[in-house]
Amino acid sequence: MTDAIAVRPRNPEKQLISRALKGDQDAFAELFEAHKNHVYSLCLRMTSNVAEAEDLTQDAFIQVFRKLATFRGDSAFSTWIYRVAMNTALMHFRKKALRQVSLDERPDAPREKIDLCQDDGRLRGTVDRIALIRAIGELPQGYRSIFLLHDVEGYGHQEIARLLHCSVGNSKSQLHKARLKIRESLLAKARVPEPAPALEPAVTRVIRTPRVSEAPVEEHRGRAKVLSIGNFLNKEAVA
Repeated sequence: MTDAIAVRPRNPEKQLISRALKGDQDAFAELFEAHKNHVYSLCLRMTSNVAEAEDLTQDAFIQVFRKLATFRGDSAFSTWIYRVAMNTALMHFRKKALRQVSLDERPDAPREKIDLCQDDGRLRGTVDRIALIRAIGELPQGYRSIFLLHDVEGYGHQEIARLLHCSVGNSKSQLHKARLKIRESLLAKARVPEPAPALEPAVTRVIRTPRVSEAPVEEHRGRAKVLSIGNFLNKEAVA
């Protein structure tokens, strides 16, 4: 007599989504745990601020919970969550009325600045991780979004255009301008006469933010509260 062989679902994530739609909080908790690091990483790159990224991560999953019924399976669930998180971040910046470059062509628009420490180390002839992250943090929000999506996350211009509701031409133009601004910032901070090193392809390796599990404890202090599914569900219950 042979033992029965358990057959795993062909798409366990689809099963989790179906259960979550029926109100199964354990299923949503599994989805949350599977995708929280990716969403947090995006929010941290977008904001350059740990506390703000934590809040955005929680807000993004509240939107995922509320919009789950709109997921049709036309793309990967991770891609859909990423879009929801990106839209949540963009809405956050609009609500704060930050001065940012529009996704339309506005080369003379004022730049949003982030207050950053100036005493970082400087490396001649190389792209220093800290200086580069700070340079990205100084980009206007529109430039930063496109730069991160393209050069860090690997999205193509057509996908970026769909995500951010802009033209492919604007995506390409703002990526080019973002790279120029980063290069100028690195040159200014390093105070070197020679050209700054090329940003691609090394930029992805240099600036990719560590996932939550890999990051130093002091860098992510207090994250457990926000990235707890229990806290998330409690907030959603009273929202």
